[in-house]
Amino acid sequence: MKVGIVSDSHGNTNALDAMLQHPAAVNVEVWLFAGDIAMDAEYLEMVTDLPVIKVAGNNDWPMSRLEDTVIADLGGHRILLTHGHLYGVGFSTQNLVLAAVEQAADIAIYGHTHVADVSIGEVTVLNPGSVARPRDASRGSFMVAELAPEQHPVVKLIRI
Repeated sequence: MKVGIVSDSHGNTNALDAMLQHPAAVNVEVWLFAGDIAMDAEYLEMVTDLPVIKVAGNNDWPMSRLEDTVIADLGGHRILLTHGHLYGVGFSTQNLVLAAVEQAADIAIYGHTHVADVSIGEVTVLNPGSVARPRDASRGSFMVAELAPEQHPVVKLIRI
């Protein structure tokens, strides 16, 4: 199963459009949106006609009715999806990993920092960076992950 992962678009639908035009976005079956700004997830759902699993970010409060954390079972994996600000990801992903373990998740996805991250361990921790306002490069980013049961996810970071 091919999964797209995006975060921190901050109202920049042009960045989402550029992401969707990238060849890596072809054949994505579902998008995971790790927050900031919730309306962008709705836009993504509308223009792709694909399911978008989404969570609220710190800039979505108090307007969003989205959950802060969602558990999704996709491609034989259990995924904890969150924006990350409530787990202190700006300092460490330790609390995020503990939360994933408590939920029996083998993948944890977050945003918030605008810095892409792939950490392999007991839990695979992924941050797609920011598609619109990156802090780790001059170009925005997103991820695609190939998920298959009983196999480690194959993750690619894409710069647009």
